[in-house]
Amino acid sequence: MLGHRELSMEDYAAILKRRAWLILGCAIGLLAVCGGISYIIPPSYVSQTLVLIERPQVPEEYVKPVVTEDLEQRMASMKEQILSRSRLQPIIEQYGLFGKSGYDMDDRVAMTAKLVGIRTIPAARGGMPGFYISFTASDAHVAQDVCGKITSLFIVDNQQQRQQTAEGTSDFLKQQLADAKKTLDEQDAKLAAFQEAHFGMLPDQENSNASTLQALTTQLNASTEALSRLQQNVTFLQAMISQQTQQVEGDAPAVVAVPDERKKELKELMEQKKALDAQYTPDYPDVIAISRKIADLQAEIARSPQPTAPASNASNATAAPESPQVQQLRAQLRVAQQTMAEEKLRQAHIQDEIHTYESRIESTPRVDEEYKQITRDHETALQFYNSLLTKMNESSMATALEQRQQGEQFQMIDPPNLPDEPSFPNHIIFASGGLAGGMILGLMLAGLFEYRDTSLRNEKDIWAFTKLPTLGTISHIKELEASSGMARRWRGFSSPNNSMESASS
Repeated sequence: MLGHRELSMEDYAAILKRRAWLILGCAIGLLAVCGGISYIIPPSYVSQTLVLIERPQVPEEYVKPVVTEDLEQRMASMKEQILSRSRLQPIIEQYGLFGKSGYDMDDRVAMTAKLVGIRTIPAARGGMPGFYISFTASDAHVAQDVCGKITSLFIVDNQQQRQQTAEGTSDFLKQQLADAKKTLDEQDAKLAAFQEAHFGMLPDQENSNASTLQALTTQLNASTEALSRLQQNVTFLQAMISQQTQQVEGDAPAVVAVPDERKKELKELMEQKKALDAQYTPDYPDVIAISRKIADLQAEIARSPQPTAPASNASNATAAPESPQVQQLRAQLRVAQQTMAEEKLRQAHIQDEIHTYESRIESTPRVDEEYKQITRDHETALQFYNSLLTKMNESSMATALEQRQQGEQFQMIDPPNLPDEPSFPNHIIFASGGLAGGMILGLMLAGLFEYRDTSLRNEKDIWAFTKLPTLGTISHIKELEASSGMARRWRGFSSPNNSMESASS
């Protein structure tokens, strides 16, 4: 009948009524089957524990941790190590996991690893991050024991890995620090040798060299002036000695005295030179010209003609002793000449120093290029060494923190629980699924039977099949139903072909 015409709600209700036993039988049957299967399947027990991550006891502002990897990445790495064959095989052999299944050890390790569950939990506000570890086994006690051992492996491995990471970091930094110190020592020696070889020509000594050169130039000018005055004094003393000697000889008419005009001119020139020295340097042209005039005038006074005396007087004068005035003048002359010699030596020494400092200043640009390269390498080596030294100190403190177990630690909050009921199979879920599946199967069978059924049960079926109007109907006879009651009980599971409950013309 299904598919021959459009059905109404009354038709659906009639179908459910006719096929009720079929639907109910399928539902009960599949319920029984699924319930039985749930008791046949070996049970699986899940034991679970919670592990939280404790923060370091020392704040990170004081000791920076050496392990900064994300929790998810760390857990993935630790999971790969702990679920390896070398770690799981002793547990498998101890508890005989999958021992009766006939699998080899590699398959048993793979199946055991699949039964281990790790689920991280995010850090809540004011809380700490952590993760759940679970294990599934056919025995509740085995699940609890294996979960506890795997959790212990995680806790111990975390502590060992952090300690090994800290120690490895410290060893690496220690070696790097030794290499950096060796490089820095080489740079120090190179810099010291360069400074020693180019002492006085370094860039930072240029200003001091210029100041020293300026001071030496001032000293040279002062020495030049002093020599000029000493030369004038020596010339004057020589002239005075010559004059006194002529007077002592007693040859007054032959004595040629220095004219007063020349003395007066010499005095004026010396006063002019003194005024020029106060305003200009000794290299100034006017100062040089007047110094030359003074020297020429003094030489001219010294070359004045000596007095000529008779032979008798000359012999007497030769034998006569010098007067105290002449002796005093000669003593002053010797002192002046000695002072002038010392001043010349001092002037020569100053000039040598000036040449030295001028050479240093001229060589400074060339030395500056080499000095910049050496200092740049030295500064780089020093910064690298200081950086490694700081990191080494931080790593040493972090290593000590991990060795004392005061760093980040895994703490088992809830020990592995002993499951009271198996997590699989769930009898209620299996029963509910069997009941729901049986009803769906019954409905599908009922629909199939109704689709294949060609019985005409009402006027709508007759019209859909013959397209003819119905003239009359015969009422239902209850006695006929009583005589064939057994047959009606199985009608819901049958498909009659030509049953008629109404007549048509």
